Amino acid sequence: MAKHWENQKSSFSAIDVRNLTNNFLPGILHKAQQVDLNNGICVIQSFEPKPLYSALENLGFEYVTEKISEHEYRVYFYRTEIKIIKFESGADMPFKPTAIVNYKTIDDVLAGTVVDFWELIWGKEDAAIDLKTKLLLSMSNAIGASRFRQATRELIKAYSLGVTVNELDELFSLFAWNQGIGHFSSEIGPSTVFGVYKQIKKREQEGLDRKEILDEIIEKFGDKNPNVNTLYKQQIKCCEKGDE
Repeated sequence: MAKHWENQKSSFSAIDVRNLTNNFLPGILHKAQQVDLNNGICVIQSFEPKPLYSALENLGFEYVTEKISEHEYRVYFYRTEIKIIKFESGADMPFKPTAIVNYKTIDDVLAGTVVDFWELIWGKEDAAIDLKTKLLLSMSNAIGASRFRQATRELIKAYSLGVTVNELDELFSLFAWNQGIGHFSSEIGPSTVFGVYKQIKKREQEGLDRKEILDEIIEKFGDKNPNVNTLYKQQIKCCEKGDE
């Protein structure tokens, strides 16, 4: 069923990100937050940008997607409410799967396949395992494989969803047990993920609330940190259609 605003979509300001290879989400969110009620924007991408859907829904947008060709999708976002996002990623927890852009560099169809797989794992409706537990499991798997970049991101997301310091204490004790004292001492202890854990524990003991702690760790261990960011370059210029 067509949405009541679809006859306006040709007038929406367009953001073409097909040739961008870095994290374009902050630029899109910046543009979206400036859109008035009952107005919209159009995002043009070479694969279906499904992670954008929830990000802009959290800002109060509905959307309609059109597949123009194998290498062009147009998503029209229309604002029905004014909502404020908690995090730069446009969601109720930090980080979006920006590494998907790396697959786009290789092949648009591959990027679309990765997006579908991501949605199956992380966006599944009525999932049997709650999201916080999935994140802790993913973090544990990443630490077991010494993928500390991924583990750091998962820990921060899990903390944003309410994981407690007591849970983290037990989890890191298990890492020492399963990985061995030597590996823990030389690899896990100096890692970014352990740094996040230490800062969370220290700041909670000092009486800071969760939001204040999240703001601090995202500033220190967010995408500005090259040991956490999943893209080669961190800053992009998100251009409107017609810009040079």
